[in-house]
Amino acid sequence: MPEPKRIAVFGPESTGKTSLARRLAEHFGEPWAPEQAREFWDAHGGTITAADLDAVGRGQIANEENAAARARRVVFCDTDLLTCTLWNDALFPGACPAWVRAAADERAKRFALYLFCEADVPFAADPQRCFPEAALRRTMRDRWRAALSERGLPTVEIRGDWAERERMAIAAVERLLAGSAAS
Repeated sequence: MPEPKRIAVFGPESTGKTSLARRLAEHFGEPWAPEQAREFWDAHGGTITAADLDAVGRGQIANEENAAARARRVVFCDTDLLTCTLWNDALFPGACPAWVRAAADERAKRFALYLFCEADVPFAADPQRCFPEAALRRTMRDRWRAALSERGLPTVEIRGDWAERERMAIAAVERLLAGSAAS
C-alpha cells in the first residue's frame, strides 16, 4: 500500500489550524495528527521550557507517524516539525535542538501539501497564545510564510471566514487527490 499523502495545516497561532485539521479529517474520513506542543502544554501545567524542546519535537513526529499509520489516502497534520523550529526560535532563541532543525527540513519534503492559514481572522485569546497584537501577528505570519517559500514547499493559501477557509481547503485536497498540483 502506498504511503498516504501528508498535508500540514500550517500558519501562525489563532488561525484555525486545529479546527480545520479536524474538519478535513472528518470530511475525508481520514486521521489527523494533533499538535504536540498543545498536548505537552496541557499535560505539564501550562509550562514549556527550552529543556522540553527535544520531547516536543519527538512527540510531534510520533503524532504524525501514528496518524499516518492509520491513513489510507491522506493524513492531516495540525502543524508539523517545521512549526516546532519556528516556535523554538521565537520563544527560546538558540535552544532549538540541531536534530529538530535537520529533521524538520527533511520531513517537510515528505508533505504533499501545506495549507497556509492566513492571519485574517480575529485573534482568539488562549493561555497558550503569545502574539495578539496585529503587528506581531503579521510578523509571525511572515515568518511562517517565509519558511515555506524558502524551502519551495507546495502551498495553498487559506483565507477568509471559517466557511470559506474550509471550502478552500477541501478544494485543495480534492485537487491533490485527483493529481493536480498545488497553486
